[in-house]
Amino acid sequence: MEDDSVLVLSVLEKETTKPPWKLSFPHVLVATIVPFLFGYHLGVVNEPLESISTDLGFVGNSMAEGLVVSICLAGAFVGSLFSGRIADDVGRRRAFQLSALPMLLGASICATSKSMAGMLLGRLLVGTGLGVGPPVTSLYVTEISPAHLRGTYGSLIQIGSGLGLIGALLIGFPVKTIFGWWRICFWVSTIPSVILALSMMFCVESPYWLYKKGRNIEARAELEKLLGSVHAKAAMEELSKSERVDEIDSVTLVELLYGRHSRVVFLGSTLFALQQLSGINAVFYFSSTVFRRAGVSSNLASVFVGIANLIGSVVALLLMDKLGRKILLICSFFGMGISMALQVLAATLSASSPNIFYLHLTGMLLFVSMFAIGAGPVPALLLPEIFPNRIRAKAMAFCMSVHWVLNFLVGLMFLQLLDQVGPQWLYSLFCTCCFLAVVVVKKNVMETKGKSLQEIEIALLPQD
Repeated sequence: MEDDSVLVLSVLEKETTKPPWKLSFPHVLVATIVPFLFGYHLGVVNEPLESISTDLGFVGNSMAEGLVVSICLAGAFVGSLFSGRIADDVGRRRAFQLSALPMLLGASICATSKSMAGMLLGRLLVGTGLGVGPPVTSLYVTEISPAHLRGTYGSLIQIGSGLGLIGALLIGFPVKTIFGWWRICFWVSTIPSVILALSMMFCVESPYWLYKKGRNIEARAELEKLLGSVHAKAAMEELSKSERVDEIDSVTLVELLYGRHSRVVFLGSTLFALQQLSGINAVFYFSSTVFRRAGVSSNLASVFVGIANLIGSVVALLLMDKLGRKILLICSFFGMGISMALQVLAATLSASSPNIFYLHLTGMLLFVSMFAIGAGPVPALLLPEIFPNRIRAKAMAFCMSVHWVLNFLVGLMFLQLLDQVGPQWLYSLFCTCCFLAVVVVKKNVMETKGKSLQEIEIALLPQD
């Protein structure tokens, strides 16, 4: 009985002496500027696209309009290919600063563009920065967060993206009444880029990156800033259990695809692929166009989309460290499948019902909110958790490259496919991918809630 009492007291003491959130939160908050910029640039051409095409001389050309949207994603693919090497070579903090530079330059070029070529160049540069930034954000937030807060902090990434999307939609409202207002929309995005580059000078470096570089004393010092001196020693002991490799550059693409950790890399790529094939970014990029076709005010509908995304993100924030990653993913993809089924029904009945736009609106808002609960924030949080420290940066870069390729294709082809095959078939494809994702998650994803990164790494270590 006495031993049991000591055990209970030990557990209670451990629970009541968790690292305070106030130490790590400011650093996480700065990192969420990247997803804010991601959300902003995701939506910045949504409402102004018609004005941009008119001013720059390609109005009515759906391929050109799709290219303005998707060229940013092509740049992101290129940036994501180098994000892992950049994060490993110069560290997470400097990688953030390097990602801010092309976003700042590209947005300035877009704002001053006089031709479609200039707009495409600016969007390409912005995309390059976005390709580097989000993988580094996922790495950084995962590596500096206390285990009991990692899910909550990870959800802030999706909230940042949601706020950026809403900001882009709101700033785009005057575009039809004020000539050239779309240029202001791009100038606004330069402000958070500058803040990100400057603020990172005062943030901590990832202890995991420092440890991987053999800079143990600095890693211990950063852990003390993040967790407090009481917890830093235990964290260093846990960190020492990580797989140590002196040759960081020895991680090659062949090893990621066929090496001992290829299963988790394949799972991560699959999750990102299904996330994009669910159709979420078709909703974000072209919600105004789709709602106009359905007879709904594009301004009002786009704001509703942004609010639904934000509400779902807040729900994820509250539940991520309580219910866990896996259950949120399953519920999210299942709810998205049901929502897309409503869209298929609405598209089928559109010719026979004058009020069918209510069903369109309900289906789309439910889809966005369900995405934000799990399918949006979880993959970016889960993958750095399940990737070992040695391959984490490069594995994230590879998986994000898959994300950007499919994101690019959806953005480029959505409007054309909508015209050619019709909404019923297109939404049916998205619906099928959502239900397929439920099966994949249920069979292959492990729960990581409350576990340290070292515990997860050991649990997933392949048996030789």
